[in-house]
Amino acid sequence: MSSPASAPPAPPNLPRIVAASLIGTTIEWYDFFLYGSAAALVFNKLFFPNSDPLVGTLLSFLTYAVGFAARPLGALVFGHYGDRLGRKKLLVLSLLLMGGATFAIGLLPTHATVGTAAPVLLTALRLVQGFALGGEWGGAVLLVSEHGDARRRGFWASWPQTGAPAGQLLATGVLSLLTAVLSDDAFGTWGWRIPFLLSGVLVLVGLWIRLSVDESPVFKEALARAESRRDGETEKLPLVSVLSHHWRDVLVAMGARMAENISYYVITAFILVYATTSAGVSKQTALNAVLIGSAVHFAVIPAWGALSDRVGRRPVYLLGAAGVGLWMFPFFALVDTGSFGYLILAVTVGLVLHGAMYAPQAAFFTEMFATRMRYSGASIGAQFASVAAGAPAPLIATALLDGYGSSTPIALYVIAAAVLTLVAVGVARETRHRDLARVDGEEGELSDASPAAEARTV
Repeated sequence: MSSPASAPPAPPNLPRIVAASLIGTTIEWYDFFLYGSAAALVFNKLFFPNSDPLVGTLLSFLTYAVGFAARPLGALVFGHYGDRLGRKKLLVLSLLLMGGATFAIGLLPTHATVGTAAPVLLTALRLVQGFALGGEWGGAVLLVSEHGDARRRGFWASWPQTGAPAGQLLATGVLSLLTAVLSDDAFGTWGWRIPFLLSGVLVLVGLWIRLSVDESPVFKEALARAESRRDGETEKLPLVSVLSHHWRDVLVAMGARMAENISYYVITAFILVYATTSAGVSKQTALNAVLIGSAVHFAVIPAWGALSDRVGRRPVYLLGAAGVGLWMFPFFALVDTGSFGYLILAVTVGLVLHGAMYAPQAAFFTEMFATRMRYSGASIGAQFASVAAGAPAPLIATALLDGYGSSTPIALYVIAAAVLTLVAVGVARETRHRDLARVDGEEGELSDASPAAEARTV
């Protein structure tokens, strides 16, 4: 480990790199969350009009879940080439794929026009969205994490994480504005297309910024070292290396994602269904509550990330998991009042607690894996968990509401996920002292600094 005197300072272009990752992830999450909100509000009528309203919502959320099914494939493909070719190239490709699919959704004919072909086309484009997002997250957080300032890695790496609430804020804000100024008939006929078509403009902005940043120096150094010692030998596939040497870390990452992913989609996507059907709240009121909660969520994530630099990734993550589990019964009790103020409180507190998991997650997962398998390892751990966590969360919650007519089973569902996360993070090792550029041995195991060496850690 280097001493403070020899520690390289944060690169002067780090804020620009952070901005490039943040804007790109914001656009990608805007596209992804826009679909989720539309699935809860209008897709049941536009693409599944012959079903009972709640069944139509279930079918709509099923197409929503399909996007998660494609995310592991995106993680594998983008992770492989991101570890071989670099982070920057793959991030540009993911942005193009996501933006193109979202823009195309805005042009789709509905069931009234082309019949069953409409939901088929919708599902196909959702698959492209999921594939792109599966490769986006890992590259975005690695590009920031690997550019320096290790003492504040948790803080800087948390900024790409704010792309999720920023995208949610943008998507919900656009939908809220449209539902406020348009009649229900106008919104259902053509107004819903506007936010999807807007994605085309946002992608152009994101590409301009992403093309202007440099490749990760840590990756370039690792690639040069690998090429110098290869001597004609075939390098192992990143996936093989991850599963051989980091399979425990992959399982920890998957377990850590359970409470974080499930709670988020219950609080932000399912709540649009629950509040409007069970609590008698209008669509506009529910959207506004999510809008306000997302703004607070955006603000607290960097603060949680900074705290993880001081006390460690695990304590902050464990606090968030326990908090979300304990909050679920009060959450639904507040929503059931039908009060706008209590609805805001329910969503905001839930998202603040979620942020305690989501903020340190970027640095935590990055620090688990060696450089030449880091994109694959972090992406696989994060995205494979999403199939079992975020993908079915709104679907399961809606089915539980339909079957039991009560929020109690839904609260217990989130609590069970919180217990899984507490166990996974509880058995993990603390990672905040790890040097991302240092690799010991052929196994690619990352070295740890002892807690006593905290002042020397770079």
